[in-house]
Amino acid sequence: MATTESHPLDLPRQHLFWMLHLAGWSAYFGLGYLSAIAYEKPAGYWVVPLTAAITGAAVTLGLRYLFHACWSLPPRKLLAAMTVPILASSAVMDLVTRKVMLEFCATCAPTNRAAYIAYALSYIYVVMAWVGLYIGIKYYRQLQDETQRALAARSMAHQAQLKMLRYQLNPHFLFNTLNAISTLILDRDNPTANRMVQGLSAFLRHSLDNDPMQRVTLRQELDALTLYLDIEKVRFAERLRVETAIDEDCWRALLPSLLLQPLVENAIKYAVARQVEGGLLRVEAERRGDDLLLRVIDDGPGCAALEGGELPAGKGLGLRNTRERLSVLYGDRGGFAVRNRARGIEVELRLPFEEKGAGE
Repeated sequence: MATTESHPLDLPRQHLFWMLHLAGWSAYFGLGYLSAIAYEKPAGYWVVPLTAAITGAAVTLGLRYLFHACWSLPPRKLLAAMTVPILASSAVMDLVTRKVMLEFCATCAPTNRAAYIAYALSYIYVVMAWVGLYIGIKYYRQLQDETQRALAARSMAHQAQLKMLRYQLNPHFLFNTLNAISTLILDRDNPTANRMVQGLSAFLRHSLDNDPMQRVTLRQELDALTLYLDIEKVRFAERLRVETAIDEDCWRALLPSLLLQPLVENAIKYAVARQVEGGLLRVEAERRGDDLLLRVIDDGPGCAALEGGELPAGKGLGLRNTRERLSVLYGDRGGFAVRNRARGIEVELRLPFEEKGAGE
């Protein structure tokens, strides 16, 4: 089973905040402690950076809740609303830390205005660094959420489009089959009508049991195609002849369910049904490099209006839907071609060759 690597910023929001918040202020204390050792501060001076870290963690925690309350404001108004709380937090951190510092090191107190300003600015910089990180991570998570929602919406639209294309074929097929059954009943050929009803039931059950988004093996696809052809053979009897030529390594190849049925239905409609003697349908599959090639070939009269592989307007709804399905599913990796032969038409589909694993 494939595993998905997670990014640290993909943790739940509460966990992520507390992890970064505590880690950041702990690192701040560590740097202050090392600085005190480096500058040979008096014994016990480690309490000063500890106080600064605890105070900073407390005041920035308050800033977090203020940001949360004001986050819906436009950026400029948000900045204006948070300016005073940020400066106040820096001042609290400065005053508390300085008071503790003077208890351990009276000579460490600022001696002039410039020193006071520098000391105060150092805490403003610290708080602003926290604010910058907080806003950056929050915007990142917000952008990530929006991206996921967009992907989810695109996926839903993608699935809806595929289902529409798949199910758009069924009414056309149902109309033809039910019309044939009605004719058989009027002709009082009840046994044949009963066989068609049973065949239709089996095919529809298979169609409904398989999700249009699900891929099936070529063997499963041909089994479904056989259910469809059994219905048509009741209509056309000996007039419908079918051949298959499947390369041995293609049987486990994966493809969208009911991909071939509309091609075969189109061939029956325009090649077999329009000839008194009927016609021959040939289904081929071969692997060519990284591609799976599928062909449906008939020996009908062809299509004089077929130019450059483009179907005439208003003709071949099933073929157009199949081409659209390939485009939606595979993009440039999918291919659809329809061409006249010396006799009949050949429809060729190209899609990436993906084989069902032995453990699937």
